[in-house]
Amino acid sequence: MATTADTSSLHPADPHEGSAAAAPAPSTRQPKRPVNKLGVAAVVVTVVLWASAFVGIRAVGPSFSPGSLTLGRLAIAAVVLGAVVLPTMRTLPRGREWWPILAYGVMWFGGYNVALNAAEHLLDAGTSALLINVNPILIAVMAGLILKEGFPRWLIIGSLVAFGGVAVIALGSGQRSTADVAGVLLCLLAAALAAVSVIVQKPVLRKFPAGQATWFGIMVGLVCCLPFGGQLVTELQAAPLPATLGLVYLGIFPTAIAFTTWAYALSLIDAGKLAATTYLVPGTTVLISLLVLSEIPTVWGLVGGAICLVGVGLTRRRSR
Repeated sequence: MATTADTSSLHPADPHEGSAAAAPAPSTRQPKRPVNKLGVAAVVVTVVLWASAFVGIRAVGPSFSPGSLTLGRLAIAAVVLGAVVLPTMRTLPRGREWWPILAYGVMWFGGYNVALNAAEHLLDAGTSALLINVNPILIAVMAGLILKEGFPRWLIIGSLVAFGGVAVIALGSGQRSTADVAGVLLCLLAAALAAVSVIVQKPVLRKFPAGQATWFGIMVGLVCCLPFGGQLVTELQAAPLPATLGLVYLGIFPTAIAFTTWAYALSLIDAGKLAATTYLVPGTTVLISLLVLSEIPTVWGLVGGAICLVGVGLTRRRSR
């Protein structure tokens, strides 16, 4: 550095040369955005815990009906998460701020969970997770319609391929029983409710922390599921201890913790990009289900699920 400075000082008479030396050519490279380690950790926690939820629902299904299972999960999550967020809560939503909270509370914490619980009475955990995984495509489509992001060519191609995979699963299920077809339809309903909820929840996270936004939604879903209270009490009295402990696990980990880590990640990452991370859930679910329940999807489920994942991967390609 000293040699360069001394050499430049010997030629002060040429201002153009001095300017060129002092101002290097601008770089066309954009600086890389730093990776948010907490955001990445939140995504990993969400994926693992949501994958375990598919297995947990399947495991406790014989002891709890869909509505009572949802109510039990939300009640436990409300207590656990409320103990964390209530001491630090300073303000409550006002006026129109409640509308999106009511929407995703009813659709996601209420409707989605009831539909998924009912579906897993009919389908194995891995197939259910594969079907729910059309959710990212639905989010991308709604982002194009609602957020005016358009419909890139690869989004259309990938969506058609993915829904072809869903058709394969549905056709394979139809060869066995109409109950399986009902399970497929329930999973698709759950996926649609979750996709709409992600779009609705995103703006709420600009005003409220992830924990509070999640707790508000849990409380709304809890109120919606109160009609299942009597059923829950009856089933709790008859349920074996492992099933009750499974219900507690579902309330604390996949509900209170995973929905909060999801909301935290959603506050940092675009909805479409974050939704893509849930592609990891089905594979994780199949692995956990195999280890815990010795349960694997049918051949039709595996083939259709693979087609779904290929289609979803195509939606992430970018047109030139």
